Amino acid sequence: MRITGVEPLILRAPLGAARFLSSQSAFPERNSLLLRIETDEGLVGWGEGGQYGPPEPVAACIQAVLAPQILGRDPRQPVRIQELLYALTRDFGQKGAYVEAISAIDIALWDLTGQALGEPVHRLLGGAFRDRVHAYATGCYYRPEHQHDAAGQLPALADEARSYVDAGFDTIKMKVGLLAIADDGARVACVREAIGAQTRLLADANHAYNAYSALRMGRILEAHDVLWFEEPVLPEDLDGYRLLRQSLDVAIAGGECEFMRYGFRRLFEQGCVDIAQPDLCAAGGLSEWVKIHALASSFGIATIPHVWGSGVALAAALHALAATPPFPYTALPQPLMNEPLIEFDRNPNPLRDELLVTPPRLVDGCLPVPRGPGLGIQVDEQTLQRYRQPDLLPG
Repeated sequence: MRITGVEPLILRAPLGAARFLSSQSAFPERNSLLLRIETDEGLVGWGEGGQYGPPEPVAACIQAVLAPQILGRDPRQPVRIQELLYALTRDFGQKGAYVEAISAIDIALWDLTGQALGEPVHRLLGGAFRDRVHAYATGCYYRPEHQHDAAGQLPALADEARSYVDAGFDTIKMKVGLLAIADDGARVACVREAIGAQTRLLADANHAYNAYSALRMGRILEAHDVLWFEEPVLPEDLDGYRLLRQSLDVAIAGGECEFMRYGFRRLFEQGCVDIAQPDLCAAGGLSEWVKIHALASSFGIATIPHVWGSGVALAAALHALAATPPFPYTALPQPLMNEPLIEFDRNPNPLRDELLVTPPRLVDGCLPVPRGPGLGIQVDEQTLQRYRQPDLLPG
């Protein structure tokens, strides 16, 4: 079997009035960089790369630099090809778009390898510990309707938080960092009251704070029994991460803006995080996930991936987590304590909810792991064409 085609696809889905904000930016659209790899035996593999910015740079890296390196190769060697591509780009692409492009290629090659062997990716990764993964809802972003009423309450935010509990989630992640600490503290109190004491609550600042302000916010999170504080400070501020981990009774999570095992090694060696959050579509793909997870476990650190993108990204993360052992092992594993969780973004996203013929659906608080060969997904071509943008480099 040989690779005959490598096609990056830029997808955009405008959100209109459904736009939302984090501490860093507004989201007027959902976008994704998908990758289709074709073979001379008719098999097609799907990957996704780049989660944090415009997809065009990632598409350019694939189309102009990386695709010529893999055309004609046997796709059933994803680890070897991933290593070769990283070695090729190491001098100028240790982080960012090149690694995101390699991630897309790697995921697509694992998909093709599984299809060629008639096996799901999680079996190729060593076997499934579970056939479904406990999910947490990512929501409670900043929205125009989240305003205080005359009594100083936040009714729309409370309603949104309760809707996730009603949908079957027992773990919810909310956003902080855009507003003044006192105002965000009121939002945390509102969500905690709305969901009750038994629902697990997580908070994500998208690196909005310096160490001092993050410590102030962290004290508020402690008071409301928030279990993890995600990206509290800038990804470059390793000293700030370490200070917060030593000072707060809240797990410190981070790593979605980190790349390859080399970047995560620094986080682990310097004692920065309790929970590592590589994004498979940015940090190096499934091949690198295995290495990052092994490195994290040797430091006693849990690994729970960041998931943001289309249904392809979600499927890849489900396979990775299906093959992740309980950490640490116990006879009765519990979510977040030693059972992995999968992030299930609840903001509007047609690229997640419409792109796959069989989109992911929550069942009893969990997402089922795809069972078919490879990633076990089928892309809906009509939906693909509806959101596809013109080619970056025609011809």
